Amino acid sequence: MSMVSVDVTQNGSVRSIDTLCTAAEIDECLSRLSDRQRPLNLERQRSCDERSLSELSMGLSPHPFFRNADNSFRFMDHPDGVLTPGRRSGFNTPRSPNEFETHPMFAEAWESLRHSLVFFRGQPVGTIAALDSSEENLNYDQVFVRDFVPSALAFLMNGEPEIVKNFILKTLRLQSWEKKIDQFQLGEGVMPASFKVLHDPVRNTETLIADFGESAIGRVAPVDSGFWWIILLRAYTKSTGDSSLAEMPECQKGMRLILSLCLSEGFDTFPTLLCADGCCMIDRRMGVYGYPIEIQALFFMALRCALLLLKQDAEGKEFVERIAKRLHALSYHMRSYFWLDLKQLNDIYRYKTEEYSHTAVNKFNIMPDSLPEWVFDFMPTHGGYFIGNVGPSNMDFRWFCLGNCIAILSSLATPEQSIAIMDLIESRWQELVGEMPLKACYPAIESHEWRIITGCDPKNTSWSYHNGGSWPVLLWLLTAACIKTGRPQSARRAIELAETRLSKDNWPEYYDGKLGRYIGKQARKHQTWSVAGYLVAKMMLEDPSHLGMVALEEDKQMKPILKRSASWTL
Repeated sequence: MSMVSVDVTQNGSVRSIDTLCTAAEIDECLSRLSDRQRPLNLERQRSCDERSLSELSMGLSPHPFFRNADNSFRFMDHPDGVLTPGRRSGFNTPRSPNEFETHPMFAEAWESLRHSLVFFRGQPVGTIAALDSSEENLNYDQVFVRDFVPSALAFLMNGEPEIVKNFILKTLRLQSWEKKIDQFQLGEGVMPASFKVLHDPVRNTETLIADFGESAIGRVAPVDSGFWWIILLRAYTKSTGDSSLAEMPECQKGMRLILSLCLSEGFDTFPTLLCADGCCMIDRRMGVYGYPIEIQALFFMALRCALLLLKQDAEGKEFVERIAKRLHALSYHMRSYFWLDLKQLNDIYRYKTEEYSHTAVNKFNIMPDSLPEWVFDFMPTHGGYFIGNVGPSNMDFRWFCLGNCIAILSSLATPEQSIAIMDLIESRWQELVGEMPLKACYPAIESHEWRIITGCDPKNTSWSYHNGGSWPVLLWLLTAACIKTGRPQSARRAIELAETRLSKDNWPEYYDGKLGRYIGKQARKHQTWSVAGYLVAKMMLEDPSHLGMVALEEDKQMKPILKRSASWTL
C-alpha cells in the first residue's frame, strides 16, 4: 500500500494528491493521464536541454512522475518535459465540479496579487513589496527581486508569462548600470536588490531607480538576487517551453556576469561562497556572515540552472566546464560538512581538537563544548538537516528553512537527506510550524547572545522577524519540498493552518512568538509575497506538475558522499 496517490480528472489533468492508495490504483491513474491530451493554451515546445554534468541528453519518460523505491512519486525533471500553464488557476477562472476544492480566500489572494502589480510605460514589470497604507513606505513600495519570485511563479502557473518576461528583461537592463557605493564600484554582474518606478507628472515620464545595496540597511549588496534571477529564468523556460528568452545574447551575458562573480579565483580553500551578514532574505545582522546555508543552497541551484540554460558556444562552454567542477566540489563539501543527523551530532560531541594533519577528523577544529544544549533535544532519532554555517572553529547549528528547502528542490540534498529533512520537520512540527507556517530560523537567539550577535537590534528581538519569526511566504517552499519527497499531506496540513488566519489578519509579513501566534510587532499588512506564497502552495498542491518549475532531479554523476546513517533509515 503506497502512501501517495495521483488523482486524475476526467479531462486527464492531475488534480490532487491524496495520502492512501494502492500502487495498482496509481498506475491506473497514470495510465489515464498518458491516454489523454492535456489542455494547452501554449504550443508545446522543446525546452532547452537539461544537461547532466557529463551527459547532454537522456531518455523521455512517458509520465511526469516516477516511482521511488518506497513507492512514493516525484516529478521527473526531463529535458523535453515542458509544463503546460494552460490550466489556469486564477480567481476569475471557472472551476469544474471535479477540480481541487478552493478555499474562499484563494480568490481574494489573486485579487490582492493583481492590485500589487507595478507598471512601467504601460507594461507590468513586477509586484510591489507591500500595500500597507497605514505604515511609512520605507522601501516597501519597491519591487524586490527575491520577493517577486513567488509572484512570478503564481503568474507562470496561471498561464501569464509576459509579466515574468518583462521583469527578467528589466532587471537585466539594471544589471548593466554602473554601481557605486561611496567611492567603490561593485562588480559588473551584481543584480539589484530592488527597483521602483518614479513618475514625473509634469514631464509625463517614468524612470526606473535601482538599489544595489547603497540604500539597504548595513549597505550590503544582495548576493541572492543574481541566483534568484537565474532560477527564475529557468522556471520561465521550463513553464513556457520558450527557450528564446534564455538564448538571447543579453540573457546569456547576464548569466555569465553573475557566474563570473561567483566562480572567480581567490584565497578561498572551500567551494562555498564567503558572504557578509545581511546579504539575503535575512538582510540584517543575524550572525549569518561566512558561509550561510541559504546562499550556498541558492548558489548550488543557480549553478545547476545555468548549466541547463547556457549555450554551447565558445563562451558558454568555458563556463559549463567551470560550473561542473564547482558543483562536484560544492556538493561534496555541503553533504560532508554541513549535514547534521544524530550520528554526526554524536561524532562532533566526541571530537578531539587541535588535529594537525590532512587525515584530521575534526577538519574545522570545532570545540565540542561549543555545542548548544538545545540541539541535543531538537535532533530526532530519525531526521537531519543542513546546519546554518560552517567555518574555521565555527558551526552554526540553527535550522534555516529556506536553505534546507532549496537543498531539497535543487537536489543538493541526496534523496536520503531530503527524506531526513522532512522527517525532522514532521517530528518538530510544533517548533518549526506551530500555529503559523513557517519559522525562518530556529531557535531564536536570546539575552546576551542576542546583544552580541545582532548588536541589540530592536527588530530582531527573540522570536520576532528573522530571529525565530514565522514567515507565511515560506509556505510555497515547504509545499514544493513536501511534494518532491512524496509527502503532500504535510503540505496540505500547513496550508490549512495558514488559511485559518492569513486573510483575517490581512496577510502580514511575519508572525511573532514561539508558536507564531502573534502578528509581528513591525510586520507590514498586505505583504505581497505572503499572498503569492499561499497562491503558489495552493496551485502546486492542486497540480503537482508545477513542481518542475522549481525542482531539479538528482544528477547521478554527483554520487552521495556520506554513508547511510541510522537517521536515514525509513
